[in-house]
Amino acid sequence: MPRARTIVLAAAATLAVGVTAAYWYERPMLLTGTGYAAHNACAVTEVAGRDDAAADLPANPLVPVLRTSFADGEASTTILGVLAKQQAWATPGYGCTLASERPKGLPEPTAVDANLYTDLPLTPGDDAAVTQALAYGFGDDLGGDERAALGTRGVVVLKDGELVAERYADGFGPETPQLGWSMTKSVTNLLVGRLVQAGEVSLDDDHLVETWTDGRADITVRQLMQMTSGLAWDETYDLGTPITQMLYGEGDMGAYVASQELAHEPGAYLQYSSGSTTLLCDVVTQGRGGADAPRAQVFAPLGLSSAVMEVDAAGTPVCSSYMWATPRDWATVGQFVLQDGVWDGERLLPEGWVAESTVPVDTEIEEGSDGYASGWWANTRPDGSVVDPELPADAYSASGHDGQKVIVVPSEGLVIARLGFTPEADDNRVLAMAEQVIAALG
Repeated sequence: MPRARTIVLAAAATLAVGVTAAYWYERPMLLTGTGYAAHNACAVTEVAGRDDAAADLPANPLVPVLRTSFADGEASTTILGVLAKQQAWATPGYGCTLASERPKGLPEPTAVDANLYTDLPLTPGDDAAVTQALAYGFGDDLGGDERAALGTRGVVVLKDGELVAERYADGFGPETPQLGWSMTKSVTNLLVGRLVQAGEVSLDDDHLVETWTDGRADITVRQLMQMTSGLAWDETYDLGTPITQMLYGEGDMGAYVASQELAHEPGAYLQYSSGSTTLLCDVVTQGRGGADAPRAQVFAPLGLSSAVMEVDAAGTPVCSSYMWATPRDWATVGQFVLQDGVWDGERLLPEGWVAESTVPVDTEIEEGSDGYASGWWANTRPDGSVVDPELPADAYSASGHDGQKVIVVPSEGLVIARLGFTPEADDNRVLAMAEQVIAALG
């Protein structure tokens, strides 16, 4: 009997060790899941003002075991109420921050007055062809499940500076901020441009991080903006990759990116990297407003009154991924660049900034990065070939995860903003919709 008991205890101990080892092996992915859910619950509630945060969780095996609570500006998510706890905290003006405690020491956010599009009445448009194009973009011809998978939530069309058409999904409207994901990178381009205009920053500035005493010291502001820094990176959302570690496991995201080693000579290779843009923001906002820099430099001058750029636990704006704004304010960003950086008669960006920022990077590129420029996506490659034949060659865009898009077509005086939640549909229809809008208004 003692021998049998010993065997049982040994087996139980082995099982416990195995379970513990398995948990610690999987913990980075579990923290990604709980971090995503906590941040999402906080931001959807506090920034977007919605009460259906679960609707923004993509299908994932972890979803059934996530347990999220929200109270007093704090969201907390665990696995089954016990494991991999992550917390997100809301701060007025700065959205939600993933951290173990409420952020402290953030500057008073700059006040932002509304722009000319904010208070216009809902504008469904009076052109039948444009209305039909938006109907296609919202999937009116699809069955319920397919339409839900398409997930279009807001479309705004500006023509020659006028709001000519818009449409919103149920539960959304002109006043509902939506997450732009990587469209935030295009706004970061505007932030850098404002600082260049003010003489605070040069695109050729190097020696950007004090601890860089090796080849990384040669990395420039321009190379961070164009994603040619050469820093090792993996944008795959998977176990232990840099992108998931940065967003869900690091309190100081800029420092984490700066710690990456060189994988390529600076300027020699374009590798899509949210880390590059996050580090860029860390570099250019230090001593220049910090968390408030996007509000002071971009949101206030353009009247982006709905816009929020969320920050990490170190107070650095997460300029790669975390800007929220209404579709009208996202379209305003497009109108601003269409006007070559002039707003209300005032030049806010250096002359030629937009033209230079929408020239595709001409170097060896990572697959899938055709047309990437300086935070914007051009519709041509360096050899002049067109990337998306549905759009004119002179088009360029801001583009983000889950189908976010602001398309600017200078030859048509046109801006189209599309916001939605499209984690599964193969085609978010934004290009085909834009093609139809161009044909209708051209």
